[in-house]
Amino acid sequence: MYAVVRIRGSVDVRPDVTDTLRMLRLTSVNHCVILDDTPNYTGMIRKVKDYVAWGPADSDTLTNLLSLRGRLEGGKRLTQEYMDECELGAIPDFAEAVCSGDKKLSDIPKLKPVFRLHPPRKGHRGIKKTVPEGGELGFHEEIGGLLKKMR
Repeated sequence: MYAVVRIRGSVDVRPDVTDTLRMLRLTSVNHCVILDDTPNYTGMIRKVKDYVAWGPADSDTLTNLLSLRGRLEGGKRLTQEYMDECELGAIPDFAEAVCSGDKKLSDIPKLKPVFRLHPPRKGHRGIKKTVPEGGELGFHEEIGGLLKKMR
């Protein structure tokens, strides 16, 4: 399971990359999606690697995303009361089940698939360089640090 965050904007982007970003539901900067680790999604991520940061999402990262940035239809927050009403259990337990593959994020009714994040505190290290070069683009071994800065 990957967490993918769009870092760069849409100026001078090739049309095929724009279409792929739209298919991934990354239409704006600082939007984040959670994707399964399938060959199709991996190929799409590789195609847009110059515009996104991605990495493996663990249960702590997913818990933070759901509790802080999870939104339902109508712009309402995802709360523990709503999870209890839907009989899905606690948010951390649900995130653990999603990471293990027992449940999916789509099991939460009316949950929006995109998490809208803030710009990172203290700024990005660079949006034109990859992680090995000292920037933010590309594969992160620990994507949780970036997402924590963008909470």
